[in-house]
Amino acid sequence: MRKIEVDSGKRAGFPSDAAEKMKALERENRELRQANEILRKASAYFAMAELNRPFKR
Repeated sequence: MRKIEVDSGKRAGFPSDAAEKMKALERENRELRQANEILRKASAYFAMAELNRPFKR
């Protein structure tokens, strides 16, 4: 009953649609952080491979 009252604006609180959106944004943020970490590690790996490559003219 409280959830219905919050969603309709009769009671103070965080509406369920806003909570769902917040949860989705937090999930997306977590996924983007993981992707950034993977890209950071791949970049470091390829940079080290480039540094360790013999120099040719």
